[in-house]
Amino acid sequence: MTTMTEASVREFKMPDVGEGLTEAEILKWYVQPGDTVTDGQVVCEVETAKAAVELPIPYDGVVRELHFPEGTTVDVGTSIIAVAVAGAGGAAPEAPAEQPAAAPAPAKEEPKPEGRQPVLVGYGVAASSTRRRPRKGPEVTVPAPAQAVQAELNGHGGAVAGKSRPLAKPPVRKLAKDLGVDLAAITPSGPDGIITREDVHAAATPRTAEPAAPVTAAPAAPAAPAPVASYDTARETRIPVKGVRKATAQAMVGSAFTAPHVTEFVTVDVTRTMKLVEELKQDKEMQGLRVNPLLLIAKALLVAIKRNPDINASWDEANQEIVRKHYVNLGIAAATPRGLIVPNIKDAQDKTLPELAQALGELVSTAREGKTSPAAMQGGTVTITNVGVFGVDTGTPILNPGESAILAVGAIKLQPWVHKGKVKPRQVTTLALSFDHRLVDGELGSKVLADVAAILEQPKRLITWA
Repeated sequence: MTTMTEASVREFKMPDVGEGLTEAEILKWYVQPGDTVTDGQVVCEVETAKAAVELPIPYDGVVRELHFPEGTTVDVGTSIIAVAVAGAGGAAPEAPAEQPAAAPAPAKEEPKPEGRQPVLVGYGVAASSTRRRPRKGPEVTVPAPAQAVQAELNGHGGAVAGKSRPLAKPPVRKLAKDLGVDLAAITPSGPDGIITREDVHAAATPRTAEPAAPVTAAPAAPAAPAPVASYDTARETRIPVKGVRKATAQAMVGSAFTAPHVTEFVTVDVTRTMKLVEELKQDKEMQGLRVNPLLLIAKALLVAIKRNPDINASWDEANQEIVRKHYVNLGIAAATPRGLIVPNIKDAQDKTLPELAQALGELVSTAREGKTSPAAMQGGTVTITNVGVFGVDTGTPILNPGESAILAVGAIKLQPWVHKGKVKPRQVTTLALSFDHRLVDGELGSKVLADVAAILEQPKRLITWA
């Protein structure tokens, strides 16, 4: 009787909803113990480093237990909800199978820390492969019981030829890094010598409770005061960095210190473009669509890319190749309550102006609702960030990981401008183009920026240059 009862309870595990992410935060539960659920019903909303995602349950039954409260960050592959399914035999639709303790998750759950760039992330997501290529170099002999674990750990900070490294899965390594724990100093308690999360927490407790030992036996000198662990709660607030904001920080650091950035600026009279925007708002073909300066700026950038296709590329570090893209997935930076994200419009180069307006409108509204999918933030090639909406003149934007260029658009303001030999009030803005100097030299970057400026100054070039 006990066996049959146990068999009827299915455990639903945290899935890898972001292609290679290792954890997600439970934002909201839509069900409680005792509730009846059906196959495909959304039971909770989680936030990964890329986006907020709703999770459907894959079978019918009654909720037995919620394993974690809202606000908890859970590793991928960990059971989050138990459901009693119909029938003692548990013949419900197939759920994720139980995995051996030595290999709890598929290989794509554990990408190389140095190779995976999070979603974001503030400026998007770098494409990552779920397949690992064989490592070069001499083979390492691994004891048979640990071969499966070692195979996953090689390339993820595990044993490298000739060197002994502690065995730990990527989430555990990340935890150790966050807590400042040296994995090499831990005695593992897991099977086959694997370090567990409990081992890391146990090692972290004395580190935080005991003062650090002096590095050298210094003469009788006054000891430096111990760092203050507390803070002024009345005048300071500490905000945990996680989800999209954490991914943004990681992605920006990775981009800034990987791709050599160059930024160029141009100030341009956009009076004619602003007049065209007003005319398009009255056009019956554009009724119900989002028509604003960003629409024409996006179209101008697409035309400039068509005239200078070499700028639409990426850098393949592994193969030392430049990959030119024959499509433009145009990213638009969007501020959301969870942080800055960059969804992109797929194949933007093929869209008419009304189609581009519709895509922009859908992109912005979806982002504001927090419903942008991870897929919408992948595969971007170039990006526009509109800092002008905040009243800012311009900036030096950081590239999205894996992209070649990003255009910052400043505020459009009435300014004195020499027009037809006279100083007149004109609508003026400043554009800034940052680009990866490995891919784009000064000449190419300047041509692209100059073309965008020329189109915005004389928008009829959208016809003559298209």
